[in-house]
Amino acid sequence: MTGMRRRALLAAAAAGLGGVVQAPAHAGAQTEEPLANAVRTALTAAIASAAPPKPGFASTDARVSYLRWLSATSDKLKRRKSELHTRIEFLETLWYESKRAGLEPALVLGLIQVESGFRKYAISSAGARGYMQVMPFWTKLIGDGDAAKLFHMQTNLRFGCVILRHYLELERGNLSLALGRYNGSRGRDEYPNAVLAARRLWSA
Repeated sequence: MTGMRRRALLAAAAAGLGGVVQAPAHAGAQTEEPLANAVRTALTAAIASAAPPKPGFASTDARVSYLRWLSATSDKLKRRKSELHTRIEFLETLWYESKRAGLEPALVLGLIQVESGFRKYAISSAGARGYMQVMPFWTKLIGDGDAAKLFHMQTNLRFGCVILRHYLELERGNLSLALGRYNGSRGRDEYPNAVLAARRLWSA
């Protein structure tokens, strides 16, 4: 990773929630890797589920906790997404897809902040698309091959979360390595550090 790219990644995280970052999308050169048939089948099933992004709660306390998170996070996101309905729809979907994949919503928010700066139609120089900068080859591996769907909010978030969960399992829970693999920079610290710094801002 070049010094310029490293500075750009860290600046995106350091900028935090104080203003809108309009830097280029920061997806790396994530490479297509062969998948075992069982893994491909599981990932395809995870992507294909048509469940709407409507959360269910086991208790009133869980629902209250979610509503508090939604309100607080919406306030933080206001400068990046000014329209209330759009902001709430995005956060409801992000929360749902994060939890569905067994991920922390603050981690996914941090990744999106660094990857795309919360731009729905961001395209990187490597061709990655949307909020979570998903590479189009994934639609051929585990989807229907239509890369244009990666600009659809829930589709993009679902692919991104399922892929990150896959990488976490591949790396046996090592978050730094999983993030590096997601970005195509496995083994280097700059990208994971930027995402983890951004996650802390969304966790506060």
